Amino acid sequence: MWGGFRCSRNSLLILNVFYIAVAICLIDLATHAHTSNGLLGLPIIGGIIACGVFLLIVSIGGIYATVKHHQVLLFFYMVILFVLFIIQFSIACACLAVSQTTQKQLAQQGWQSVGNATKDAVQSQFQCCGYNNLNDTGALGHPSCDDIVACGGDCTGLKENETCNCPTCSVKIQEVIGEAFQLTGGVSLFFSFTEVSLH
Repeated sequence: MWGGFRCSRNSLLILNVFYIAVAICLIDLATHAHTSNGLLGLPIIGGIIACGVFLLIVSIGGIYATVKHHQVLLFFYMVILFVLFIIQFSIACACLAVSQTTQKQLAQQGWQSVGNATKDAVQSQFQCCGYNNLNDTGALGHPSCDDIVACGGDCTGLKENETCNCPTCSVKIQEVIGEAFQLTGGVSLFFSFTEVSLH
């Protein structure tokens, strides 16, 4: 009987150390996805960060309950892990199910909601000018494209019939948002199943 307990305790300790690594990985990947799009904080990605933080706290509690052999805490630990699996699985499915149309709407809303300093940073990072076209005004307007290397400085002061070879930012922003959803959704889905399969 004593060998069985020691084996179970060591297994739970190893599992919780693994969960701490998973939590750090989730937080890191979701934070990277959150900051890489440059425009908006997507609520789904924020949910993944929250799941990672919560998993980290639960894992530390699981280590404590395992070391102290506290039965009540171990019971609540298992229940909380199951609830966390359901939440994480739901968020992962939501990330993977975001359509191209929704990504386009999110990108446009993000572009409209930020100031010119952020738009300028996005234009510099992605080497693009404007959102849909170079003549966008109002909320879709953009700062000068003089400093954009890909534009070669030839995209300012254009008349109606003149064109510019500088790409617009809408497609590049949508690609980054799509990659962020796919990456965080896939990783969250993988880790949510490891939480269930290892118990």
